Amino acid sequence: MKILSYNVNGIRAASTKNFVGWLQSTDADMICLQEVKALPSQIPEIIALIENLGYHHYWFAAEKKGYSGVAIFSKIKPNHVEYGCGEEWIDKEGRILRADFDTFSLMSVYLPSGSSGDERQIKKYEFMAYFEKYITKLRETHPNLIISGDYNICHTAIDIHNPKSNANSSGFLPEEREWMSLFLEAGFIDTFRYLNKDPHHYTWWSYRAGSRGKNLGWRIDYHLATKPMLERIKNVQILSDAVHSDHCPILLELGA
Repeated sequence: MKILSYNVNGIRAASTKNFVGWLQSTDADMICLQEVKALPSQIPEIIALIENLGYHHYWFAAEKKGYSGVAIFSKIKPNHVEYGCGEEWIDKEGRILRADFDTFSLMSVYLPSGSSGDERQIKKYEFMAYFEKYITKLRETHPNLIISGDYNICHTAIDIHNPKSNANSSGFLPEEREWMSLFLEAGFIDTFRYLNKDPHHYTWWSYRAGSRGKNLGWRIDYHLATKPMLERIKNVQILSDAVHSDHCPILLELGA
C-alpha cells in the first residue's frame, strides 16, 4: 500500500503544473494533502480528474478563503471520516482530517507556521499542546494510527541545511524540537528516519536564492506512525523530483 503526503501550497496552482497527471503516475492508494486552499465546489474540473483516477476524496477547508485546508484521497473507501478535532480555532483553520480503515487510521495534519511573527508562534504552541493531548486520547480507541503532513518543525540538526544559522528560526526552535522528541517518545515512529539515517534529505525549500537547486532545505513533512504499525513499514522516500510546490511529496509503503 502506497501512502503519499504533500503540502501542495494551493491545489489550483499545483494543478497548472500537471499535479493530477503526476498523481496518476505514482499509483498511490492514498494521499494526504495540506494547504489545498480551495473547496471542491471551486475546482470541479480537478475533482472530475481525481474521481476518474478512482479516488474517494474528502476535504476540510478553512473558513478563510484561499487559506490552509487539508484533504485525503483514497482508492479504498473509509469506514468513517472525522472532520476536525473539536477545538474551534483549529477547525476554523482546516488543519486536521482523519479517515478510518479496517486496519489503521490515516490523518492529514497541517501545523501552523510561526514564521510570520510572535502571535502565530504562540498559536503554534497552543496547537502543539492541544494536539498532543488529543492524539493521546485518540490512541485509546485508534491504536493503529498514521499522522501524515506538514508539521512545520525540523526535529534534528540533520533535518535542516544550516542548523547553526537557524537556531532561532521558527520551525527549529528548541521548544519545537523538544515537543517533537516527546511526541515520538510517547509511542510514534518517524518512518523516514526509521529506514534512513542519512543527512541532506529535505521536503521544503525557500523560493529565495535558488534554495531548491542548491538543496538548502528543511525536512518538515512527516509520516508518523504508532509503534503497532512498525512491522508494516516497508519503504520510505522523499520524492524531491516532484515540483508542484515549495514542498515535495513523501512516500510511505506498508506491507499487509
